[in-house]
Amino acid sequence: SSMATNFKSIPLIDIRPLVEKWDVPNMSQDEGVAKVVQQLHQACREAGFFYVKGHGIPDALLTEVRAIAHLFFNLPYEEKLKIKLSAATGYRGYQRVGENITKGVPDMHEAIDCYREVKPGMYGATGKVMEGPNKWPSDPPNFKKSMEEYIDLCTDLSRKIMRGIALALGGSVDAFEGSRAGDPFWVTRIIGYPVSSHPNGQEIQKNDIGCGAHTDYGLLTLVNQDEGITALQVRNSEGEWISAIPIPGTFVCNIGDMLKILTNGLYESTLHQVMNNSPNYRVCVAYFYEPNFDAAIEPMETCVQKTGGAQKFEGAVYGKHLVSKVLTNFVE
Repeated sequence: SSMATNFKSIPLIDIRPLVEKWDVPNMSQDEGVAKVVQQLHQACREAGFFYVKGHGIPDALLTEVRAIAHLFFNLPYEEKLKIKLSAATGYRGYQRVGENITKGVPDMHEAIDCYREVKPGMYGATGKVMEGPNKWPSDPPNFKKSMEEYIDLCTDLSRKIMRGIALALGGSVDAFEGSRAGDPFWVTRIIGYPVSSHPNGQEIQKNDIGCGAHTDYGLLTLVNQDEGITALQVRNSEGEWISAIPIPGTFVCNIGDMLKILTNGLYESTLHQVMNNSPNYRVCVAYFYEPNFDAAIEPMETCVQKTGGAQKFEGAVYGKHLVSKVLTNFVE
């Protein structure tokens, strides 16, 4: 496979021109847009990760969603359990520390899992386990309103970035719309990483894996991470872990396995992990932009031609995979 390169840092891209002109006819002819497209192409090929600024989502909202997440995670355990995740909630809601599993190992984080709402019968038998609305806490009181506004803005922003990536691949601007992702599913995880602590109460610096090494499954991830704590690490081709240091007002973006399949491996979904060795509790809000639930994803013809003419990946139906993942990652 085309591993990520031996990158030493994660590129920062000012996407303002793309955000401003994402729906203008012949946008690719615009000099500003063309530069963003070229930078996206390089980042997706070489690192699979990039920061974005100039994305148009107010900094105050990025800060607010992390602040209300801290308030929620600070509540007593019994309070948090009021929105406990289970099969009955369509796997939406709160997970305690160690309940999420990555490659068989419990992760040292707690989280609220949210998915695009699935109405009964919407995706037939496959979608049945995902049916239901999201579970939002009543405390803090503005939690639901802020998170839903935030998710809507992330969905819009992701669509714009995916248009830039479509152009980067030399295809039509709407390559990731229509039957692929015109009706995108999304996942949001509001995650808290506790401080590593010792039984006798002394806080120690030890390598508790907040989240084990993995690639993301969808198309594009937007990560809004606490400032001042470096915990997210990305693996380069030499096997070195490169830190994604927080840059205020930016998202850390990365591409997922579905985009790797669509590009026939031209773009890499890169391994990453989280290790919170700081003395502070860390919050991260991760938004995952995914294909249509029932999309059959396989390499795009243009990308197959660019990568030697042979299809390197089997197709995958997004929703089927999501359901199997939800069922194996969660331990009741």
